[in-house]
Amino acid sequence: MSYRVAVRALCEFTAKEGDLDLRFTPSPTAQEGMAGHQTVVDRRGDGYIAELPLSGSYPGLLVSGRADGYDPQERRLEEIKTHRGDISRIPANHRLLHWAQVKVYGWLLCQQLELEELELAVVYFDVMSHAEHAFSDHFTAAELEDFFNQQCQQFLRWAEQEEAHRIKRDAHLQSISFPYPTFRHGQRQLAEAVYRSARDGHTLMAQATTGIGKTLGTLFPQLKAMPGQQLDRLFFLTAKTPGRRLALDALHSLREADQQIPLRVLEHVARDKACEHPDKSCHGQSCPLAKGFYDRLPAARLAALEQAWLPQAQVRRIALEHQICPYYLSQELCRWADVVVGDYNYYFDINALLYGLTLLNEWRIAVLVDEAHNLVDRARSMYTAELNQGLFHALCNTAPSSIRSALQRVGRHWEQLNRVQEQDYQIYPSVPDLFVAALQKAVTAITDHLSEQPDGNERSLLQFYLDAMLFCRLSEVYGPHSLFDITRQQDNMLSLDTTLCLRNVVPAPFLADRFSDAHTTTLFSATLRPANYYRDLLGLPEEAQWIDVASPFTAEQLSVRVLRNLSTRYQHRDSSLAPICRLMAEQYRREPGNYLAFFSSYAYLQQVQDLFTSLHPDIPTSVQTRSMSEGERQTFLDNFTLHSEGIGFAVLGGAFGEGIDLPGKRLIGAFIATLGLPQVNEVNEEVKARMQQMFGEANGYDYAYLYPGLQKVVQAAGRVIRTVDDQGVVYLLDDRFGQAKIRDLLPTWWKVDTYRL
Repeated sequence: MSYRVAVRALCEFTAKEGDLDLRFTPSPTAQEGMAGHQTVVDRRGDGYIAELPLSGSYPGLLVSGRADGYDPQERRLEEIKTHRGDISRIPANHRLLHWAQVKVYGWLLCQQLELEELELAVVYFDVMSHAEHAFSDHFTAAELEDFFNQQCQQFLRWAEQEEAHRIKRDAHLQSISFPYPTFRHGQRQLAEAVYRSARDGHTLMAQATTGIGKTLGTLFPQLKAMPGQQLDRLFFLTAKTPGRRLALDALHSLREADQQIPLRVLEHVARDKACEHPDKSCHGQSCPLAKGFYDRLPAARLAALEQAWLPQAQVRRIALEHQICPYYLSQELCRWADVVVGDYNYYFDINALLYGLTLLNEWRIAVLVDEAHNLVDRARSMYTAELNQGLFHALCNTAPSSIRSALQRVGRHWEQLNRVQEQDYQIYPSVPDLFVAALQKAVTAITDHLSEQPDGNERSLLQFYLDAMLFCRLSEVYGPHSLFDITRQQDNMLSLDTTLCLRNVVPAPFLADRFSDAHTTTLFSATLRPANYYRDLLGLPEEAQWIDVASPFTAEQLSVRVLRNLSTRYQHRDSSLAPICRLMAEQYRREPGNYLAFFSSYAYLQQVQDLFTSLHPDIPTSVQTRSMSEGERQTFLDNFTLHSEGIGFAVLGGAFGEGIDLPGKRLIGAFIATLGLPQVNEVNEEVKARMQQMFGEANGYDYAYLYPGLQKVVQAAGRVIRTVDDQGVVYLLDDRFGQAKIRDLLPTWWKVDTYRL
């Protein structure tokens, strides 16, 4: 059996050496690169052959690719590389890589045409000046064959190791057993559905309540299906850190059940969480872990993959033992791990690492999306761009002279937008073309500046550059899925600065390819209803299946009570305060213990809490405050013990509305004084209009308001019952919970009782 590898992948594995150098120097865009290649080709003679397909073999290895250009008359093979600015800034290790590629292509050409010698050239084309710099040399076929054999030998050892690992991995996965004697109630139903979806190459939405063991119930069948479906990688994607921990715990249970399982599991975390020297720049002259990175990478990579179990702490330990950067070691390991556990953005973001690797390597992958109800808002943020005028003014005052005129042009168009702004917040039917054109010219000017002066630039300049590029990029694909709005800020009487926002409201057009390029995807959550809402907003395939997994809990465990004569609508807030306080006190005195009370805003929370403490000073309370630190949030939760009593006041949809675990007596009840509906404002009204435009008149209100609100309600209520032994009570404090349409959206295992105060 022969292992296939592209020329580029072969050389990137065998020919990289020296420092890691990530100093910010703009490289040509994909469009500029293609245009640059074409310009060079157009300058050549009529017989010049561009994009020449070449392939050849070494025992056990097939190597193929496309050489950039060949001149048969001159017997000259060229590798064309586009760049910006001073050619001397191209690092030496990049040049070596370029020469390695053209040498491999050189041998493939000599072999194909039976040439005895060949001229090779690396041509650097500056997309700014259109100047060419060619570096050439003559090689005999024997020299090129020797170089080719060296690269193949080096790679083949690794390829054989990878092939052996794959065979061994798949053999183990075919025979793995569930790590516990029995499945939990509903867990088998979930596992069977996931396995069928993987087998058939489908997308699955699974609504399954907490306590069922969703993480293991999705991971186990997906791993079991990998050999039969010839899957290369499994990505387990989470919204928050606790989700990564649950995934690692589930995978660890499989390892404990079969300690010989050769499964490479990697936890990939954000750069700021993995960086050892945040005060240093990512290049060898600044950071010791970047110096000689590629020289030490092979040994570190081998050590890591021999270890196989690679949570963040393990990656860090191995990286520091080999004196290389932990984050970029982890990034390299994403190429070789069987299972990668990481944040949503590594697959769904506009420049997602895992999605990029999937396309580059033509992987056949499976994706598991944990707490998938979060993906709508997270994806919206990924495809939203903002520009703040206050920060822009500060940048203009310190900007280098070479870009100042371009920034001033942006400023003039920005002020013109401000002059037509009639309200503090205003939505516009389209993105202003003249502003975007000026912004694109500023991006070009900054790009040229950074190419000439890559060092010593202010962070504010780099941040504006990145924000402006994203704004321009998203403006090119502007459509009904997004809206353009301007918000006027008035910090003082003289300030009229504005914020321009290209706001995504329907991520589907950006995510659809992510789902279609995966062999199978399972999205799971306790709140994934209704199916059409998530299918429409996320861009899931039309045939995506939806299941409601049987709950392990019974109606007898949770008393759900709806008040028929209480309104928490904004106009009724003042009159709701006293009844809510009375009900909470009565429930607490009837059954003392730990409770959470959820409200729609901090203002409403504060009103109720002030009245409650004045009327019932003997009942202990704790309060969620704005901008709580991670330590303050943990202290709030630590107050909920097996022996404590009191009521915690929190905001629905905030840090304590989901993702926290307070089993048993740590939490015995919740009061939810809101439907959780987003505030009625111009943004949400425009969102409703867009939803009506895209998904039908009947869905506008539900998609913009009702479904997102009830999702938060059900998540908050889900904090109460965490195990099959828990008992608790939930009060839904609004008469609208009695409506049939809303009742149909609540969990099917709930038995809801309605009564009057």
